[in-house]
Amino acid sequence: MPTAAFACEPLIGDHPSMAALRDLVGRVARSRASIVLIYGETGTGKGLVARSLHAQSARASKGYTEINCAAIPGNLLESELFGHERGAFTGAVARKTGLLEAANGGSVFLDEIRELDPVMQAKILTLLDSRRFRRIGSVQEVSIDARFIAATNKILLGEVQAGRFRDDLYYRLQVVSINLPPLRERGDDVLVLARRFLDRYNATHGSAFISIDPEVQRIFRAYSWPGNVRELSNLLERICILEDGDTVLPQHLPQRILRDAGKPASPPASLQSGDYAEQTARFQRGLIQSTLQAEDGNLGRAAQRLGLTRHALRHQMLKLGLER
Repeated sequence: MPTAAFACEPLIGDHPSMAALRDLVGRVARSRASIVLIYGETGTGKGLVARSLHAQSARASKGYTEINCAAIPGNLLESELFGHERGAFTGAVARKTGLLEAANGGSVFLDEIRELDPVMQAKILTLLDSRRFRRIGSVQEVSIDARFIAATNKILLGEVQAGRFRDDLYYRLQVVSINLPPLRERGDDVLVLARRFLDRYNATHGSAFISIDPEVQRIFRAYSWPGNVRELSNLLERICILEDGDTVLPQHLPQRILRDAGKPASPPASLQSGDYAEQTARFQRGLIQSTLQAEDGNLGRAAQRLGLTRHALRHQMLKLGLER
């Protein structure tokens, strides 16, 4: 529902991808971009980024409305969004102001936009193009000035190609895109977040966990976290509710996490087929290039990050045909 006094949690994490994300969110929030698309796996924090976009914008004092497109049945969503006039349908005993109208001047977050049915996809496209809509049962158009933030956990281009999402709506949403990194790619951020969640749930549930066992830290780094930050948060809340002590121990963890963290990492898909030497060289090139990019082309820092000497890195680059 719309919120008058808006507060938002910070985007936590020390990994370079999170620093880049915070910078991008800040720049987009302060811009005049009226359509933003957020992509991220389930549990990566799309809602948190949407709220941050609103909180840092000039619209922060206006309404913020979150709409989960997957949670509201299609036959009710139109009325929820656009509102309706008295007598528009059976049960419409009074005029209803829709969520969009209530958020005028602020931000509208359309979560899981992929779940809209084809009819609602067409109506949302018209709304984004014209910034006008009609309440159900009305002939009068209502204008809206709002930033629309859409989110999805699916690759929308793939949905377009499969015929499940309108291509014109897809291209309309592709004004500014923000991609959220999965937790498994954020290194030690999993420990930063774990400690933060422990502090939160200690206060909520009266528990006293102040440390994380070194073996649990190893497991957290090795685990794939398919549910991402949400899965980590839920796990630590469960521990704070059900377990005793001041240290999170391996025996506090579910067997599925222990099993997954004990498995050797699977090679990238590109290394699972084709000529071994060729695919290995391709992987090495990509690793060196991405590391150099992350270190702004600094050869010394890139070598240190890769666990090589500067001379060894230069030799590898020459061998792989890479120019600095």
